[in-house]
Order: sequence, then C-alpha cells, then structure tokens
Amino acid sequence: MKFGIDRLLADPALRAPLKGKRVALVAHPASVTADLTHSLDALASCEDITLSAAFGPQHGLRGDKQDNMVESPDFNDPVHGIPVFSLYGEVRRPTGQSMGTFDVVLIDLQDLGCRIYTFITTLLYMLEAAAEHGKSVWILDRPNPAGRPIEGLTLRPGWESFVGAGPIPMRHGLTLGELGRWFVDHFKLDVDYRVIEMEGYAPDATPGFGWPLGERIWINPSPNAPNLNMARAYGGTVMLEGTTLSEGRGTTRPLELFGAPDIDARAVIAEMRTLAPHWLEGCILRDCWFEPTFHKHVGQLCSGVQIHAEGPGYDHAAFRPWRLQALGFKAIRRLYPDYPLWRDFPYEYELGKLAIDVINGGPALREWVDNVDATPADLDALTEPDERAWAVERQPCLLY
Repeated sequence: MKFGIDRLLADPALRAPLKGKRVALVAHPASVTADLTHSLDALASCEDITLSAAFGPQHGLRGDKQDNMVESPDFNDPVHGIPVFSLYGEVRRPTGQSMGTFDVVLIDLQDLGCRIYTFITTLLYMLEAAAEHGKSVWILDRPNPAGRPIEGLTLRPGWESFVGAGPIPMRHGLTLGELGRWFVDHFKLDVDYRVIEMEGYAPDATPGFGWPLGERIWINPSPNAPNLNMARAYGGTVMLEGTTLSEGRGTTRPLELFGAPDIDARAVIAEMRTLAPHWLEGCILRDCWFEPTFHKHVGQLCSGVQIHAEGPGYDHAAFRPWRLQALGFKAIRRLYPDYPLWRDFPYEYELGKLAIDVINGGPALREWVDNVDATPADLDALTEPDERAWAVERQPCLLY
C-alpha cells in the first residue's frame, strides 16, 4: 500500500506539474514517508520541487503543543530556511501574506475520520483561501483509520466552528482527499484541486479496515492520538472534552477511556448494558483505575471505563463509539441525577455555548442525555435519518 506522499515522490510524472512552481506543505508529525522520513525533508530533497513555505495545523508542525487552545507561533525552519506559518496561533485561516509565498500547496495530514478533528477545518480554510487567491491545492491522501462507517448527528446550521467545518456527521467515513472533494462541491469553491490518491487502499478489508497494519508504523498526528484503538474510539470519546469526566489525558491511553473520582465504573457499565446492550457491540468494555498526571482530576484516583476496539472482540461494522459514549453519559445521569456532567468553559474559541453542544454541532445530544424520559430509540430516531442522508451525499466523493 502506498500513501499519496510516497506515490508523489516515486513518480516523476505526478510531480511534473510542480516544476517551476513554488510549493508549500501543510504537515504535522505523522506526515512521514514509508521509511519515516518527514514529508518536509523528503520533498526538500526532491530536485524538481521548490519548497517555499510550510504550514502547521493545531498542535503545530512539530506536534509539540499538548492541549486545545494552546497556540503555535510562526518560525523559520532552521534546516530548510523557509517560513513556517501557524494555522493555530494568531490566525486560524491563512493570511494574504502567507498565501503569497507559494503557487501550489500540498496537504499531507493524517486525519482521524471525525468531524471535530480540526485538521479538516484547516483543509476547508486553506481551500477557501486558495480559491480567493488563485492557488492550487493538492491532497497527498492517507487512510481514514476509523474506516467507512458513518455515525452521529449532522452539524446543524449556525453551529459551525473550528471543530465543525460543515453539515457532516461526527464519523464521516472519508479520507482527507475525499472530504476535500465534498468541501469543494458543497461550498461551491472555484479552486484548482487535485488528490494524489493512495495505491492499494482497501477500507473494508480486515484486519485494519483501511489502516495497513503491519505495513505502516503509527505516528501520533496529535499528542493524544497514540494508536489505532484511539482513532477508532475517538468519534465518541472526543465528547468527553465537553464534560467534567476525564478522557484519560494525563495517562498513557488518552481518549480510549473515561472516568472520575466520584463514579462507580462497574455500575456505569452495568447500567449501559441494561439501557442499550446493542449499542455496546463490536468492542469490549473494561472497568479500570487511573490517576491523571495532568488535566482533569489531576492526581486523583479515578474509576474508569476503557473501550477496547481491537483484538478478537472488535467488530468493525458493529462498533458505534458515538452511541457508546452517549450511553455512558446517559448511564451516569441515571445513576447520579445531579452529577455536574457538562463542563462550562471556552472551547475552541466558541464563547457563550456549552462545549458539548459545540462538539455535537447542536444541543440535541445533551438534551437527550438530560431528558429522563428519552430512550435510546429516541436518539436513534434523531440520528439515523442524518446517517442515511450522508451515505447518499458522500457517494460521489468516494475515490476508493
């Protein structure tokens, strides 16, 4: 299996349109070739590519910024002598000054297949800026480690944000190159857009379902994205960022578990199984203990639930992390009716809105959790029409 960056480097015909052009790169730590050379270094070594600038998304080109709303500065790359512009600092949209440094921008970002992962919003902002400034955008495509499944409510009008680029569900099931095609079509962008497709990508094939297990090494695309299990669970566990529950930041398994000092994880799992056992299929839930070294509940012993979306217990088609995590909230609300579940704080530059609503692109999920009479069937009734509609809408964008 070859990723877009590897095909571009191996095929002079693919690179030919770049000759004589100033080329920029949007990248992060997971932007590496098959032999783990960073894409910036690999492209700089290519004689027929003239690198003129680079851009870093959230967490930075170097991936050194740990948490949300921790900004990265611009800097000059000390090895290649080119400017590196931050797209998560003083600005989140590329400026006219930075757009003037290149003719073609290559975007080589490992995504997680989730609407809230901000790299897709950075893609949209770059596409919009390229349309305005007459620049070309090439995606060097990479797998969606969460695969093709679709899940979650579609973002509602008026809830657009840096974690909500458009009306798509939480788990969109597209590669970055495919999603870019949808952005261009949906937002009617007049932009020169091209995808350097992968070779041998099989998103429905076991055991990796698109991620080439045993072929490619996992590199964290962001500091708290340490493995494939996390990528699979993230479409649900990301909602924990909008709660007072720990999502495992400050442990070695972030965004694969949830817990707090004042809940009983075994009771929570039992309540989840009572409420909607069919929402727990495809994975194994295990009660555990953990003590975060930073972030929420730092230094406190937490009773937790770990989600194992791997090994013999994993069923790719059956696993539904968004519903699973919603069910976790519902179980806690039923066991502890007055639990202060929703965290009220500035989230990704959105003020005056609860973070859980920003994450879900509207208040429907929170309202379902807090409504004592609402059942799992009620959430399905809200969500399934969105999921069916997206399956139809995304079809023309599929490349594999």
